[in-house]
Parts: sequence; structure tokens; C-alpha cells
Amino acid sequence: MGIKKKMVTLLAVILILSTALIGCQSQEVSKTYTPDSTINWTVTSSPGGGSDIFTRMISDIMTTEKIADGTIVVTNKTDGGGEVGRNDVAHLQGNKANNTLLTFNSGDLMPMVKNTKNRSSNFRILAIMAVDKQLIFKGKNTKYNDFKEAIEAAKNGGTVIIGGSKGDDIATYEAMLEEIGVSKDNMKYITYDSTGDAITAALGDHVEFVISKPAAASQYVEAGTLIPVLALATERYTGNLAGAPTLSEIGDYENVEIPVWRGIAAPAAMSDEAVAFWSEALGKVAETQKWKNDYIDKNKLVPDYKDTVKATEYVTQYEKDYMEANGIK
Repeated sequence: MGIKKKMVTLLAVILILSTALIGCQSQEVSKTYTPDSTINWTVTSSPGGGSDIFTRMISDIMTTEKIADGTIVVTNKTDGGGEVGRNDVAHLQGNKANNTLLTFNSGDLMPMVKNTKNRSSNFRILAIMAVDKQLIFKGKNTKYNDFKEAIEAAKNGGTVIIGGSKGDDIATYEAMLEEIGVSKDNMKYITYDSTGDAITAALGDHVEFVISKPAAASQYVEAGTLIPVLALATERYTGNLAGAPTLSEIGDYENVEIPVWRGIAAPAAMSDEAVAFWSEALGKVAETQKWKNDYIDKNKLVPDYKDTVKATEYVTQYEKDYMEANGIK
């Protein structure tokens, strides 16, 4: 074979290999995900509540730490107790599905499976970030000195009114009533769209007590307008919440605790590449000092990051156990 023919053959081989390499690179690029310039994040409770604070803290960290490029737009959708917002997110398709996030907690899952056909499998579970717990607070003008006095009043036929949010707050209230032996007629519960709304009601003397997580109540405790009177946990909280006793400390009761997992979900149509990106991004958030100091420590939560695989397994089992316990099929 002549030199010229060898050169032509060699060039042809190089061209074929280059084309194949470019094809592989194009294929790899097509499998990557980069967020759009605008990321839509839905919260199905009102501004100022625990879920809203959780969401805005994460979005702020993602932006300031440059974990995710683009602008994160948080939208509060409370219609139908949040079910409209969750349903909208569940059914998003195409590129919108890849660029939409949903705050999704145990308090969102419980009413969802009770009242709708939506299940956790209608979403992609991206991560669990932390575990939260509740306390009962009283307003400055509440006529009861402490919660022990309120229990005695209810047992003697009086009416005590507690405000709170949906889902886990209601479940905690019901577990507490069962333990202290008081009926819902004597210790009534008023449901609000968010803990923030319930706190506003307590500050306005529309309810005597409010169930809240530390995050939503913290600023009011510091201001002296809310007073912690009962820790719905197995032990007392610390810091400015340390004055609230547990149930076992105020009577012959077992402590009541219903931990609240706080997570993030996405539309079922979100791509695997986008799921991997957001799960990793949320893991990076969980490692920042701002998250640990300004959210976890400040609000007395338990850090508990789970990636998409572990979070999906956890939520699926949680949902199954909850449905079985409540006779839901």
C-alpha cells in the first residue's frame, strides 16, 4: 500500500474514532442535568410556619453557598389544606418537573393519604433533612398558669382550646388526649393552615394554647409573647424552652412524642439525573455551618439527612405503617 493510501486510511480511522467520541460525549451531556434559571418550590402551608421557615432556610443556603445556580421562587399554596398544591406538583411533566421542588413532611403525608388518592409514590422523594418535635405554648393572657392546670380544668368539665396546624400536630394532640384521659369536647382543637396562623390566633387570644415546633415559636418565646408550658417529647428541651416540663413531670402519664420528619419531594416525572442532582445538593446543604447552627441548633431539631434512596425507603415504610394503623387501603 502506498504512503498516500496509508495516510487516507489513517485519516479515515481518525475521523471514525472522533465521530464516535463526539457521539459518546453528546450522549453523556444529554444525561446531565443543570437547573433552569428559575426553580419553583411549593410549600403547602402559610408563610411563617415551620415548613415555610425550613424551605426558605434551605433555598437561602443553596443560593448563598452557590450549591444550585438560578433563582429559587418559593410559593405558598394552602388551598384544600395543601392538597391542591401537592396534587399540582405530583402531575407536572417535562422540563417543569425537573425544576420544581416540594416541601414534604410527615404532617403533609398523613392528611394526604387520609383524604386523597395521592401517595408518596406519586412523587420522587429527594431527601429527608431533619426530625422535629412539638411543644405546647400559652399566650401571655391565657387564664391558666400552666398546662397541668388546664388538664385539671378539662377533667372537671371546663373547655380548653388549643390551636395548631394539620397532620402531625393533630396526631400529637390526639395522642396526648388519649394519655391524659380528656375528651375532645373538653380540650378542643382548632386547625389552621400553618403553625404561624395558629400562633397568630394565640397572640390574639383566640385560642388558649398552641401546638408548635420550636422553629415557628422561637422568636415569640424570645419576645416573651409565647410561654412554653409542655414538652411533647421524651425529655425537656434546652435553652429558652427548658422551662416546659414533659407530661410525666406534671402527672401520672407517659410522655407523648410524635417526631416529625422534614423532607423534600418532586414531581413523579422528574428525571433520574435531576433527582440525583437535587439529592446531592440537599446533602451539601446539610453539611453547611449555617444549616447546623442557624437551623438545626437554633430550632432544637435532630439532624437526619437521608439521600433519595434512603429517604424513599423510609417514607414508603412510614406511609405503609401509617395506613395500616389507620385502616387505609
